Amino acid sequence: MQTTTRSVSASSDKTKDLIITSLLISLVFTATFFINIRLPIAANGGLVHLGSAMLFIVAILFGPKKGAIAGAFGMALFDILSGWTLWAPFTFITRGIQGYIVGKIARVNGKNGDSFIYNIIAVVVSIPFMLGGYYICERVLYGNWIIPLASIPGNLVQNTVGLIIAIPVCIALKKLSIFK
Repeated sequence: MQTTTRSVSASSDKTKDLIITSLLISLVFTATFFINIRLPIAANGGLVHLGSAMLFIVAILFGPKKGAIAGAFGMALFDILSGWTLWAPFTFITRGIQGYIVGKIARVNGKNGDSFIYNIIAVVVSIPFMLGGYYICERVLYGNWIIPLASIPGNLVQNTVGLIIAIPVCIALKKLSIFK
């Protein structure tokens, strides 16, 4: 009887984890899809969207695994459904790495996403990986090392806006008993 109880409990935990992960993917996708501004910087200037803020929030609150999964699937799904399909594989890898980095640093030394300073460091450290990932993507798509430079300012704005939104939201959410 005890084995059956553990089996049901483990199954229930896996189901709960799957549901939470799916909801986090949906939150990243929704924040990216519905709240975005196309930048007029250049043809490849990209978007500023709240998906970056949501990615940072997810990674800080739920850790590197969920941050990576939500970032990768949520933003790649946005690319697929909004006409940026060629970008989807690069987005999947780049945003997955970014979510993992943020979640890992925010939880280093037992911080569990509770440290204001570690959370800021986590986001700032992740930004060059995002910039590098999209720079390589554009190099592949445009066949040129110069053209991708035009999208760096937009990507920096997007990450800065994400940081400015995510950190206060995480501070507020960390006060709730569910995130303690």
